[in-house]
Amino acid sequence: MPGGGAESHCGSRVATSLPSRPESINLIGKWLKKSRSESSETATPAPAPDRAGRASTTDRQQKNAAARTDEGGGRRRNSRSRSRTRRREESGQPAARWTPDQFQVPLAEGKTRFHDLGLDDRLLHGIADLGFQYCSPIQAAVLPTTLRGHDAIGKAQTGTGKTAAFLITVFNDLLTRPVPEERYLGEPRALVIAPTRELVQQIADDAAALGKYTGLSVVTLIGGMDYQKQLNQVNARLVDVVVATPGRLLDFQQRRDLFLDQVEILVLDEADRMLDMGFIPQVKRIVRATPPSSHRQTLLFSATFTQDIINLAEQWTHKPVRVEIEPESVATDRVEQKVYMVTESEKYQLLLNILRQPEATSVILFANRRDETRWLFEKLQRAKISCGMISGEIPQGKRTRTLADFKEGKLQVLVATDVAGRGIHVDGVSHVINYALPEDPDDYVHRIGRTGRAGATGVSISFASEDDGFLLLPIQELLGRKLECELPPAHLMS
Repeated sequence: MPGGGAESHCGSRVATSLPSRPESINLIGKWLKKSRSESSETATPAPAPDRAGRASTTDRQQKNAAARTDEGGGRRRNSRSRSRTRRREESGQPAARWTPDQFQVPLAEGKTRFHDLGLDDRLLHGIADLGFQYCSPIQAAVLPTTLRGHDAIGKAQTGTGKTAAFLITVFNDLLTRPVPEERYLGEPRALVIAPTRELVQQIADDAAALGKYTGLSVVTLIGGMDYQKQLNQVNARLVDVVVATPGRLLDFQQRRDLFLDQVEILVLDEADRMLDMGFIPQVKRIVRATPPSSHRQTLLFSATFTQDIINLAEQWTHKPVRVEIEPESVATDRVEQKVYMVTESEKYQLLLNILRQPEATSVILFANRRDETRWLFEKLQRAKISCGMISGEIPQGKRTRTLADFKEGKLQVLVATDVAGRGIHVDGVSHVINYALPEDPDDYVHRIGRTGRAGATGVSISFASEDDGFLLLPIQELLGRKLECELPPAHLMS
């Protein structure tokens, strides 16, 4: 936004009597040195030292603070660009009368307990409330490394526990690392970028559950929602973690409502999808606004490791550990996959009969195009099927309400496109139906990953017609197995 747009808000901001920004930053640098020297004598040692060859946490904070001091003269005191506060960092809700002894998990061969990771008790309390006892494969592989401050790039589908893996890393780091007594509003310590609104909201929901005893502040920034309301959230208190889509995050940065030069941890989720959706130029601008890779921890997750993703990872990370969880070990073992051979004219009647089966209690129906999604939604409504729709043409507020109704069981069917469907993380989905086979085989894996989550089982049904049957071959190559095609049972065709 042009500078004049930001200036128009300056007059309404109440002036502060605090010292100018550069003076405050100098105080931060002094406090950091004193805090580190004092805490080194009394603090419990971290699980392991900072990554080799990378600046320590204290050095990173001091360098970032010095950078702010150098440019402080160009940042206005009382404008929308940045607000000032003397509030101390909140220490979090105390885990009153709770100890890890109340969360007994037996040792199990080949499994990693969350107890074994040296997590902060406040974080472990949230994990206990969620009933998580043992790490998933991606968590067991990545957490011992990321909790020590190392960068990581992970290949994993949704539903594998990768969201919890990076959230646990972020929360534990913020809880155990010192922060200045004086901080500024609009300066997150951690940043999570995801490609879709639904995925951002799901990450924020998971963060609220995992971090409910930590006292850490998490703010979501997504397009399609009221900007001022989101700005009010940013300015309501010190922000620890921002979860955002690239476009809305750039809006805040360009209007100087959010500054990223103090980010200590950067998470890039579903990097392959951001590449497919054309977000990489925006993400590059965002990454350039954060401290250099030697002065931040970076975690990058992707469903695939194409050469483009590998190149980006090399640019954005510092000596990362690479972890791969193959899709066939994640989705197909727990999801019964069926492919029905039908003509285009038979698809809708087959769909209707499947939805009327008693076992089809919670169904996600995927289509390839927005117009097809709307057509299916309207047809199902006329057939008295309780359903909702999420696609790019639906306003964000309505999409959020529809997804909430589906999670609560008020809707039997959710009709979705692939872009919107990436953020659907709902337990208990009984069926995923591909009304049309996806053109990108990776989308097939993501679609069927909506069911069979968290150790449960599910059913995936794909319709293959004369128009899209050829798309089965690349899907089978990705899965590493043949999908058996069959005619639908007679009772589903009548």
